Amino acid sequence: MVQQKWVALSNTTMGVLMASINMSILLIALPSIFHGIDLNPLSHGAFAYLLWILMGYMIVTAVLLVTIGRLSDMFGRVKLFNLGFAIFTLGSILLFLTPNKGDLGALEIVLFRIVQAMGGAFLMANSNAIITDNFPKGERGMALGIMGIAGTAGMSLGIVPGGVLSVINWRYVFLISVPVGMLGTTWSYFKLKDTSPRRKQKLDISGNLTFGIGLVVLLIGVTYGLVPYKSSSMGWGSPWVIAALIIGTALLIAFPFIERKVKQPMFRLGLFKIRGFALGSFASMITGMSMMGIMFMVILLLQGIWLPLHGYSYSSVPFWAGIFMLPMTVGMGIFGPIGGKLSDKHGSKSIATIGLVMAASAIFMLTTISANFVYAEMAVLLFVFGAGYGMFNAPNTSALMSSVSPEERGVASGMFSTMRNIGTTASMGIFFTILIVAMTAVLPHTLFSGLTGAGVNTSVANTLSSLPPTDAIFSALLGINPIDEIVTLLHISSQISPSALSTITGAKWFPGIFAPAFMSSLKKVFYVAFAIILIGVLTSYLREPLRKKNSSDDKDEKLL
Repeated sequence: MVQQKWVALSNTTMGVLMASINMSILLIALPSIFHGIDLNPLSHGAFAYLLWILMGYMIVTAVLLVTIGRLSDMFGRVKLFNLGFAIFTLGSILLFLTPNKGDLGALEIVLFRIVQAMGGAFLMANSNAIITDNFPKGERGMALGIMGIAGTAGMSLGIVPGGVLSVINWRYVFLISVPVGMLGTTWSYFKLKDTSPRRKQKLDISGNLTFGIGLVVLLIGVTYGLVPYKSSSMGWGSPWVIAALIIGTALLIAFPFIERKVKQPMFRLGLFKIRGFALGSFASMITGMSMMGIMFMVILLLQGIWLPLHGYSYSSVPFWAGIFMLPMTVGMGIFGPIGGKLSDKHGSKSIATIGLVMAASAIFMLTTISANFVYAEMAVLLFVFGAGYGMFNAPNTSALMSSVSPEERGVASGMFSTMRNIGTTASMGIFFTILIVAMTAVLPHTLFSGLTGAGVNTSVANTLSSLPPTDAIFSALLGINPIDEIVTLLHISSQISPSALSTITGAKWFPGIFAPAFMSSLKKVFYVAFAIILIGVLTSYLREPLRKKNSSDDKDEKLL
């Protein structure tokens, strides 16, 4: 008979793998999805749909994780984990069946992604707690490291089927999650046993509403801050965005004061009195912010500049960008279990901190690369960054989850995952804002000079050089030649001479013009990411070494 701990590891690994594959497969398939629903990515309003398809999932999971963690402590972690598999599978089926096209089709995809996100939140809120429940302290880091591999490997494994299936039919991209979801639902329902203690509690309605509404409104404000507003390249000056940021922040500031007056609060603020939990959660939020930001920035560099300059067609760059990102995944895959195993023997503090120092060194070296870099150098930096993050993640999670009592692991896992998701979601707003603001001051002049130099008349050059940096950046993300697309969209090809048109719509022209503005802005992003991860290094170092044995470990091992 298979030991329960291995059943738990197989179930949680399958859930994390399914969710991570779905994220990367969507990133690669976005061009086919937009084409399939007949929506031009550069048309008015399409950018908002793109952001919601990418960020809506993260926003919903960030909002729901703590509540689900609390519910899991009340009603059973395995029961709600199983429900997560079923909801995620339902969301995948709905996405496959998306009935409409155009704006309505895009809205349906966003809504069905939210259904997926609800299922993902049930899986994420319980995975760490289920592993901690079923593995003794001496094996916890190793188990969490293996589950961490699934999360990172899934980001790469989704690339190949995403590239292949999106060519056949964009709907198949969502269908691939269905058999995995059905298998996971069945396997966990019949084989996974709940070993967690239950607590008789009441749901904190006021806390849930304050936190949920506050976080949703704040993250909506961050999302629409990236959308162009009137003549501005970004939306931070929009009264709706300003109002959302103020209201969301005010509600989140009020939240801890409300929780102090509730007998059974949803967000157990007392857990932050545990130094290991508080610093581990904050370090995870900080590193999640850097990790997601760096990943997106390097993908943009590959897709928008390096791959087109090296002869790859725009339509193929999303697929090849994923392939060229594999060294980061390999680094995480190798050093995740190593970090977990080492932390089981030697403690989490030093291993996690060394991992972050490795990641920080890789980020700093990224500031030295040029647009036409040698790939071997990039591969080494991506590997070191992935290895460092892998060495940090499992020890940090193991120490954090081991620092709380068994009956509080559901809410602790939800709180920890929420902070990490807030970090990854905030990274989109922070890093893209830095990138776009810096580019806004440079890109129009660079484009105008390049267009007139290619033989385009002044009037058309003025029109094309007004291309917002957001369109240029996300065209690269979607594998689209922005100049070719905007010329078609504005129906101005007849106003450009054939030789000039051939030049500016060529695969290498825009990346060459785009590169100086992008690289100068990208270095600012890397410097900020380096500063952020240094805070993570300091936070990780300041944590207390975990005691070799505590009462909760004794209880765990009696159960096991």
